[in-house]
Amino acid sequence: MNVYEAIRKRRDIRSYYKPDPIPDEVLARILSAAHLAPSVGYSQPWNFIIIKNIEIRKKIKQLVEEERKRFENVLDEERKAIFSKIKVEAILDSPVNIAVTYDPNRFGPNILGRSTMPETSLYSTILAIGNLWLAATEEGIGVGFVSFFNKEKVKEILKIPKEIELVGYLTLGYVREFPKIPELEEKGWNKRLTLSDLVFEDVFGKKPSDKFRLLLDRTFEKIFNNF
Repeated sequence: MNVYEAIRKRRDIRSYYKPDPIPDEVLARILSAAHLAPSVGYSQPWNFIIIKNIEIRKKIKQLVEEERKRFENVLDEERKAIFSKIKVEAILDSPVNIAVTYDPNRFGPNILGRSTMPETSLYSTILAIGNLWLAATEEGIGVGFVSFFNKEKVKEILKIPKEIELVGYLTLGYVREFPKIPELEEKGWNKRLTLSDLVFEDVFGKKPSDKFRLLLDRTFEKIFNNF
C-alpha cells in the first residue's frame, strides 16, 4: 500500500472491528510511525498512553454516554434523528485505546520556531496522530477518534498531570473492512466539500484558473475512485 492508498482508505472507524488482538510488534510499528512525525524545533512534545484495562475504559465510555445525551438535547428534531443512527465511539469494541498527550514545557520555553506561534507544538502532536492513523491503516487496523467527553475528567481517570494537555483519544483494532464512504456522510450528517472550492491562489479568496480547478477535481475523483 502506498501513501495515497493509505490516505484514501483511512476512515474514522467506530464499527467493523474484529475481536482479534493487536500484536505488540504491530503496535510498536504504529507508535514508531507516530514518533517519526515532524515537530516544531524538534520538540517531540507527545506521549502515548496505551489503554487495555477494561475498567478504565468503562469509566471513559460512561463519560462519552453522558456527553452524547447532552449533545443530543441541543439538536433540532431532524439532526437528532440522524444523530441517533451514528455511533460515536468503540471504546469497548476495540482491543486497544491510545490517549495522545502534549507537553507544552518539554525542553523549556524557548523552542525554535515556536516563539511567535506557540500553538505549533500542539499541531506537532496532531501530526503524530496523523502518522499513527496512516500506519494503522496500512496494517489493516482501523482508528476511531473519540471526543465526546469532558476532557478534564478523562485526564483525571488517566492520571495525566494538570500541565499536560490531552489531544486525542483513539480506539484501534483490526477491521472487517474500510468503508468507501465516511460514516457521517453515509448517515447523512454532512458531505464532502469540493476541493476546487477550497483552494486559493496568492491571496485568500482568489480562485485559481478554471483549468487548474478542473484538474483539482478530476485528480481528486481519480484518487478517490481507485478505492
